[in-house]
Amino acid sequence: MDWLDRMNDAMDYIEANLAEEISYGKAAQTACCSAYHFQRMFSFITGVTLSEYIRRRRLTLAAFELQTSGGKVIDMALKYGYESPEAFSRAFKSLHGVTPVLARDTGASLKAYPKMTFSISIKGDIEMNYRVEQRETFEVFGVYSIVSSDMEQAFSDVPRFVKEKMADGTWDRFNDFLGRPRDMWFHAALLYQTDESLKFMMCAYAPPELCIPETYTRLNVPAQTWAIFPSPKNDVKDTWRRIFTEWFPTSEYEQVEGPSFEMWYGYGRGDFGYGASEVWIPVKKR
Repeated sequence: MDWLDRMNDAMDYIEANLAEEISYGKAAQTACCSAYHFQRMFSFITGVTLSEYIRRRRLTLAAFELQTSGGKVIDMALKYGYESPEAFSRAFKSLHGVTPVLARDTGASLKAYPKMTFSISIKGDIEMNYRVEQRETFEVFGVYSIVSSDMEQAFSDVPRFVKEKMADGTWDRFNDFLGRPRDMWFHAALLYQTDESLKFMMCAYAPPELCIPETYTRLNVPAQTWAIFPSPKNDVKDTWRRIFTEWFPTSEYEQVEGPSFEMWYGYGRGDFGYGASEVWIPVKKR
């Protein structure tokens, strides 16, 4: 229950400061973890980014106030952190479908996003295998795409990008360069950059003696501790969900900033052929 209490305390802090500046660091500190881990876990568990949740809550409260208090649009804009009435109006219409002025009308259809709370869900009937390893620094190289940081959208964007690179011969040329069969599978680095997007990189280990062409992106991964999770039946989407909804809340670890990996091993086309997969996440003890 400690984890639930900490997460709900963090949500209380956010709720109490919707009309003020919200510090992700303070919210994370309340949850007893790093800001990076708090944002990643929040996104996986809730399905929306922390910034999007805050935006929805602020615009929900703004709509209530416009209908009940008769406050000015410019006052609502300033109160909820918008630099101008125009920026506030665009955001308001994007969420509610009407402008702030029309929101005052009786019968205006608006959207209300309630405060989130975390509660216990009885799980654990299926065991989750993992191991924790310390690895020295290594380098990977490959090709990348910028995809959505929204988890559901990312789970669509990534397969689309992979299929494109398989279809246009990019990965065949990559395997040719490495001197291995064309149907060998890849590793994937996931680099979070902003609340809106992340960098997904199809990559492979770079032997120190290999001269990497400038056409490929290189990534140096520092020495660190990894939590490694085998993915049954290569269902990495389900593995990611279980890591953040089942393993992290009950473990002594939290994620640290840096690339995570989906490690695909094996060969063959379609359904990832005759291979296996793992999810690697950089961690530290709480």
